[in-house]
Amino acid sequence: MFEQTFKNIDDILHKDAGCGSELDYVEQTSWVLFLKYLDDLEKDRATAAELTGKTYTPIIDQEYQWTVWATPKGNDGKLDHHQALTGDDLLEFVNNKLFPYLKKFKQSADSADTIEYKIGEIFSELKNRIQSGYNLREVINRIDELRFRTHAEKHEMSHLYEDKIKNMGNAGRNGGEYYTPRPLITTIVKVVAPKIGDKIYDGAVGSAGFLCEAFDYLKNRPSTGSGNGLSSKEWEILQKRTFYGKEKKSLAYILGVMNMILHGVEAPNIIHTNTLAENLADIQEKDRFDVVLANPPFGGKERAEVQQNFPIKTGETASLFLQHFIKILKAGGKAGVVIKNTFLSNTDNATVAIRKTLLENCNLHTVLDLPGGTFTGAGVKTVVLFFEKGKPTQKVWFYQLNLDRNLGKTNPLNENDLAEFVALYASRATASEGPETQNSWNVSMAEVLEAGDTYDLSVKNPNKKEEAALRPPQAILEEMKALDEESAEILKGIMELL
Repeated sequence: MFEQTFKNIDDILHKDAGCGSELDYVEQTSWVLFLKYLDDLEKDRATAAELTGKTYTPIIDQEYQWTVWATPKGNDGKLDHHQALTGDDLLEFVNNKLFPYLKKFKQSADSADTIEYKIGEIFSELKNRIQSGYNLREVINRIDELRFRTHAEKHEMSHLYEDKIKNMGNAGRNGGEYYTPRPLITTIVKVVAPKIGDKIYDGAVGSAGFLCEAFDYLKNRPSTGSGNGLSSKEWEILQKRTFYGKEKKSLAYILGVMNMILHGVEAPNIIHTNTLAENLADIQEKDRFDVVLANPPFGGKERAEVQQNFPIKTGETASLFLQHFIKILKAGGKAGVVIKNTFLSNTDNATVAIRKTLLENCNLHTVLDLPGGTFTGAGVKTVVLFFEKGKPTQKVWFYQLNLDRNLGKTNPLNENDLAEFVALYASRATASEGPETQNSWNVSMAEVLEAGDTYDLSVKNPNKKEEAALRPPQAILEEMKALDEESAEILKGIMELL
């Protein structure tokens, strides 16, 4: 149901002069979708209040409720075309009344951790780009067909929304920056294994894939109290005091907030800011987190004034983020961070200094080496660094993901590909080093220091079988000649039979 509706909406927006790319389609679908979701959420809250004999006060005033302006229905349950706005009347209402009304929630909300505040933030950042009121009417009618009432419906919706974000990569690098393959995120969350009560942080939140996956992981954990599900106290901790993020770009920020709301976190603690503009010296104990999960943008270049916020100056965005993550982790805190594989071996002063800081202040216990093509269209090889803050590294366990196929858009990474890594990691939980296999090996800090003072952590698999040596050209030419002669003999025999 959802998938076909999304395709139909894309077809409508493709015809609209205000929407030129997949980025616009996602942004414009998002705000309409959000208002329909909000309407279903209000219905659920009203029903819950009625069952307990309480009175429910709606968040949205009547004039601006979905069932009043977007889809007024007749007694037969069908759209009342006499009441429903369309064309210029609809655009006039949306642009000049609805959006200004929703923006005001940011000022009137009780606090930043409420859904009211998030509504205000979202509509302060967005604007309606659909230029035809008739196209907008069609989009509204399509989205009104969707329901978000049951757990299964919300689950399907959130996953299809993720797919839509992933497809933004097709619209250019701006979209691709926002998306980390879901199987990789799932694996990183499993390995880091956050607990309820942990404060979880992503300083390059993008579309909030890491925080959404961590939420799904934690909400399905066994309760610490009696009973099977989470207690109301645990649920409140999960909703309000667990997930934190920062995002610099407007569209990514909006998608991140909406993605978390669609997954079931009503008021995500995501701030629209440039993480790297924060001076590391200003980070205090109260600002720190138990868990960092992130895939910071790599390849970007930061200006000199931003670099002044860091003890180790470099223009490379990912290297600045790594310094930020190390600093913002609590002692004993855990991290899973995706970074370009060149970070392990580059010999420039800044990279060497950051590697030294990481190895001396944190236990870099595991490095997952990913094949090319893991990030569709990125054209770089990446690794995942798993570390704990507070004690120096003694030994690093490397796992090299070697697949029997090339990864790409039509052949993406899947969870099965990473199953061996997860199983081997789990088997070394009590050991000081990881298991040695054809794809995995251990490197001690003594070996790293023996190799020189650059703290080189290059991925060099000592256990991988040697590839069969290539035959010399002379042998190949002789075989080709023999095969040609054999073919000539066969053809001669066939000709004699005719």
